[in-house]
Amino acid sequence: MRIGILGTSEIAFRRFLPALAKSGDFTYAGVASRTPEKGKPFQEQYGGEIYDGYDALLADESIEAVYVPLPPALHYVWGRKTLEAGKHLFLEKPSATSAKDTKALLDLAAEKGMAVHENYMFQYHAQLKTLTDIVDSGRIGDIRLCRIAFGFPRRVANDFRYDKALGGGALLDCGGYTLKLAGMLLGDTANVVYSKLNYIDEFDVELYGSAALVNEAGVTAQVSFGMDNSYKCDLEIWGSRGYVTTGRVFTAPAGFVPTAEVRVGNETETVTLPADDSFARSIARFAECIQDKEERKKNYRAILRQAELVDAVRGADT
Repeated sequence: MRIGILGTSEIAFRRFLPALAKSGDFTYAGVASRTPEKGKPFQEQYGGEIYDGYDALLADESIEAVYVPLPPALHYVWGRKTLEAGKHLFLEKPSATSAKDTKALLDLAAEKGMAVHENYMFQYHAQLKTLTDIVDSGRIGDIRLCRIAFGFPRRVANDFRYDKALGGGALLDCGGYTLKLAGMLLGDTANVVYSKLNYIDEFDVELYGSAALVNEAGVTAQVSFGMDNSYKCDLEIWGSRGYVTTGRVFTAPAGFVPTAEVRVGNETETVTLPADDSFARSIARFAECIQDKEERKKNYRAILRQAELVDAVRGADT
């Protein structure tokens, strides 16, 4: 399948295209930009066409799928146009800025028979399987609490994350990662019972926040996130007999070998986790959803569930 890119974002150039080169399912068609000059580095390094504007790429009938790495506020508009053009949709996270818009995209995709994929790529990294195997083995006992934290220092002032009109804010950015992982660990019965979004005077978007989710079994996940924080990328699962913790759960790059610490009683073990390429795995998952209608439907449900959790955090904000 031929896939094109809407926009010359850094993540498209630095992460998506190297991962795409490993795919046996897609070939790179080209990149669209409102400033075609910005497409030249893409063409020089990866080939493909440079399309003069997003509509021009969507009009190319040879393109079957589109990657949309635009700021969140543009996901609904260009996601909808992509689906209306009869092309499968690979969206950078978040899918949209509200559950309402996410549902509208998914309803249209179902009507058109198109796949939609939201690129929370960390969930496909092999390290998560090893971590859950440790928990499922009973080694740390019954689960008492999950703690998930993701945050980073303040970026440059013109970064879209700090612009409300572009769908900025910590919740839609790093907060979305923590909610995605909490939902995976606690299951479909997880509900948001508390949240707090924090602001400072210089910005009209929240810069940091926290929330708690509880499932029907009473297991709690505490999540914290921020984009004006010291760096943190941590998962801790605390049990009745011990705990497991790791520090690169969201950001392990291709080939990086993460580690986890498992402590039971007075004994601590450092466990080597598998290296992986989570972006390549995410692209493979997109291809699977294109090819398999049932997997496509599963993806629809997972994407909507994530959007609903984000909305629930907004709604519970104290």
